[in-house]
Amino acid sequence: MVISVILISYNTAEMSVEALNALFASQGEFTLEVFVVDNASKDDSVARIKKAFPQVTLIENIVNVGFGRANNQVLDLATGEYILLLNTDAFVQPDTIAKTIQYAESQPRCGVLGVRLVGRDGEQQPSCRYFPTPFNLFAFRLGLTRWFSKLQMVDDVDWNPSITESCDWVPGCYYLIRKEVINQVGLFDPIYFLYSEEVDHCFAVKKAGWDVIYFADASVVHIGGESAKSDGKVTTSGKQLSVLQAESELLYFRKNHGFLSAVLNIMLVLLADFIQLIKDLIRLKLHKNSPFFVGSKLTLISAFKTRIGSIPVR
Repeated sequence: MVISVILISYNTAEMSVEALNALFASQGEFTLEVFVVDNASKDDSVARIKKAFPQVTLIENIVNVGFGRANNQVLDLATGEYILLLNTDAFVQPDTIAKTIQYAESQPRCGVLGVRLVGRDGEQQPSCRYFPTPFNLFAFRLGLTRWFSKLQMVDDVDWNPSITESCDWVPGCYYLIRKEVINQVGLFDPIYFLYSEEVDHCFAVKKAGWDVIYFADASVVHIGGESAKSDGKVTTSGKQLSVLQAESELLYFRKNHGFLSAVLNIMLVLLADFIQLIKDLIRLKLHKNSPFFVGSKLTLISAFKTRIGSIPVR
């Protein structure tokens, strides 16, 4: 069986080499057709990958086209029965590929599969996730997740990482897709430069009648935020660039749930930040990096630039 593997490289030379070494060590009896798309890295990623892995098909972009668009560049070249999207800061275990392919083959309606993600320190990372809504994001921002027992959060507070189960979406750092699914619904919408592309894709996959599965019996060591932090400060919780996160969130809501959903999301972000501002004032902890001054500003700027989520800006 041929498996097409796509990695997007951006200023992660050391980790790209490590990720590729781990990938080939996990090859087993499969034929791996490996593609690396370099998004105009400023380090020596291209030279190191060329030297260490001459068997890899390397595509060199002259500008950074974003994560989703870079993956899309490979679709006409990939011949595998499965497409595996693998981050350059995600390191598979020796049995990861064999276990995930075996499980996917046993589940004909499994369209997308993700695995257990852990940090280098062994800490469990969110791996089995549910679609965002303006309301569950509002509850999360205010730390009220346990107070809303009937509201499905993006990350279920009672989630058991040792149980394989169906979910809404899985993170894109290890993202196994059946080629038949791509033939039916495509891959990533190019409106997203970075973030939300896998959420949007899983939304389309489930809408087309396929299952999205979190597979608990295989793991990947995932660092997180390595490419993003070369372009700016990333968030502590999600290791993301806040401005891109705000833009992609609006694009997702507008595309999949309409104008009113995008407007509601903006209003609830502002409300959550205002409530946090009041709490900071009461506790005498107000500072220039308060969510009201940072988060609300980014949300309003993103709303203006994207015309409330109707057009991409990158």
